[in-house]
Amino acid sequence: MNKDMEKQYKVVYYLSSTGDKPFSKFLDTLEKRQQAKIIRLFQYIKQYGLEAISKHTRKLSDTPLWEIRIVGKDNIRVIYFIPKAYTVLVLHGFVKKKQKTPKKELNIAMKRYNDWLKRSS
Repeated sequence: MNKDMEKQYKVVYYLSSTGDKPFSKFLDTLEKRQQAKIIRLFQYIKQYGLEAISKHTRKLSDTPLWEIRIVGKDNIRVIYFIPKAYTVLVLHGFVKKKQKTPKKELNIAMKRYNDWLKRSS
């Protein structure tokens, strides 16, 4: 048995200093079918670890962030990072419309990442 499978992963949504959960709000804007795809991937992470969805993930170059890619007609991106072992902190989600990840979306994720770092130290 893989040692990662012995430990349970947690998927946590970023919480702003005002108590906002922006990723939850994003999820609420999606169709049920799209929500189900994201939740299913989070369940895989919790049950089997990040390796279980490795074909859906990509490191965002020059950042500490990663993205989960839901491709096809949905083209949804979920940006996250790993603050500690077995924890995935979801920072941001958006529907990707262009080839490259928009700077604006990356800036939102980095702002939340920096806020989280500042408040957790």
